[in-house]
Amino acid sequence: LIMLWVFTLTDLAHRRDVSGVAKGFWAVAIVLLPLIGMLIYFITRPEDDIAIGGLDVVAGSAGPLEITDGDIAELEKLGKLKDDGAITDEEFSKMKARILD
Repeated sequence: LIMLWVFTLTDLAHRRDVSGVAKGFWAVAIVLLPLIGMLIYFITRPEDDIAIGGLDVVAGSAGPLEITDGDIAELEKLGKLKDDGAITDEEFSKMKARILD
């Protein structure tokens, strides 16, 4: 039970998609109500994989990767341009790298 509690708090601390205030509320809930807090946290926790315009981005797979809503919109547009044949694979790769840097 203690190992699960520590794992939950560690997972919460490493989430990039949860704001600082929300992390604080979750930490309090997990510490004060360990079983219920952990259960609710893992049920409501979003998945790590994010599908973006045909691309698969895995959080934490290549170091810290922060993707904003604007980046997602640009990547979706880029994916559509590639699918429509408006840009080549090489152009797509260069533009994607520029967005994600």
